[in-house]
Amino acid sequence: MWFVSARSLLSADASIAARDVGGRGGSCSLTNMTVNAIDSKLCQYEISMLDIEVIDRPSAATAALEPTRSRLLSELREPASAATLATRLGLKRQRINYHLRTLEEHGLVEVADTRTWGGLTERLMVASANAYVVSPKALGPVAADPARSKDRLAASYLIALGARIVREVGDLWRRARQAEQHLATLSIDTEIRFALPADRAAFTHELTQAVTELASRYHNQAAPGGRPHRLVVVSYPVPRPTTGKDS
Repeated sequence: MWFVSARSLLSADASIAARDVGGRGGSCSLTNMTVNAIDSKLCQYEISMLDIEVIDRPSAATAALEPTRSRLLSELREPASAATLATRLGLKRQRINYHLRTLEEHGLVEVADTRTWGGLTERLMVASANAYVVSPKALGPVAADPARSKDRLAASYLIALGARIVREVGDLWRRARQAEQHLATLSIDTEIRFALPADRAAFTHELTQAVTELASRYHNQAAPGGRPHRLVVVSYPVPRPTTGKDS
């Protein structure tokens, strides 16, 4: 089965562009005007939350990777208070508040709502995204870079290409959200089961020829106003499920 995802500035209609600006997720519907205030707020946060946030600052990466804070980010896909989180994680509320303040300082959580109980104001916090990826940019000069790879047939080169995708697309996506613009991307994901190594070699040869022909046909170095795009094609064996013996 082939999975293809394409986003084009030329073909995106207004509703798609509005939904995809900032890469926001969520499937709430507010067509039912009888939704109560709490449900309406929860729906609002679900819509505004990023599907994935790319962390590119070392300090933010350190904050997110700390085990307790990582668990808090997972729990905060929906708004929750420090008291509620303390019960879920089995920790003191003061300790939870310490971790929440650290995450808030790095922009990984934010205040979703406040409520007053007996004269005290309680904050409901929510994560900035459903999931997170640490960009190689956070590693500075030691980050993987395909330009430094000596063997383009090695697995290390493929990994370096993946790292560059995270770094570059993460930066492009952030700038697009800030400018409220649409980012045109293309993704193709599939699995192919080869009967023989010779079939795999033949497929590789034909795919390389096809990509080379298409690139030659559409590439225009002198086009006024043209913009270069990266095309990365990779393939690797699907990992086998691990067993207790393997681990």
